[in-house]
Amino acid sequence: MTILPTQLRKLALAASLAFACALPGLAAADEAGDLVFTERAPWSLPDGGEVWALDIVVPQGAEVRAFRDGKLSLVTTTDPKDGKPMLQLLEDGGGLERKIGPFPSDGGDPTVVFFLETVARNMAASSGGSPYYIRNRLKDAVFRGGELTSEGDTKVAVFRPFLNDPNKARMGVFEQLELRFVIADPKEPIASMTATTGGETPAFLVSMVQP
Repeated sequence: MTILPTQLRKLALAASLAFACALPGLAAADEAGDLVFTERAPWSLPDGGEVWALDIVVPQGAEVRAFRDGKLSLVTTTDPKDGKPMLQLLEDGGGLERKIGPFPSDGGDPTVVFFLETVARNMAASSGGSPYYIRNRLKDAVFRGGELTSEGDTKVAVFRPFLNDPNKARMGVFEQLELRFVIADPKEPIASMTATTGGETPAFLVSMVQP
């Protein structure tokens, strides 16, 4: 099953525009977002591509496909039109296998866009909120509200999209949503991306972690 990444491309475009329009005075606040959306081309993927364990947890009763022990792969493919290398995502989880892409090999990081779109789509379906509003809040958080810490040579970028949101009183557990990116090398794929409402058994979780 091949799915055209319309929503992924829209989020990628919005993220790129926000990055390009970042104000000079926000350099410190944008540092965490800069690391998440840094340029990682040209890509040099291993045989079999880069692989993440993919887990999605949603509140009980939500009509959303949730699963554990899924897999997301980033692989190289070939553009049939001109034979040039392209990137493609392969998702396998919850009884569904699909191809997403292809994406330009000299463009942005499709795994980050996939992660953010997955968070937005599942949160909207679980909460009944507007996917457009949620996508905009995620985008704003990544570019304007991040916290960056170091764990040895590894950087950890944390974002809380709804902490100061004027509508947070209506969001229930999603008010506590936290995005966390673990970045060992800015030029390499991000090793861990998680979105969680917190606690030992979070009501909502999207997790992409390299083994």
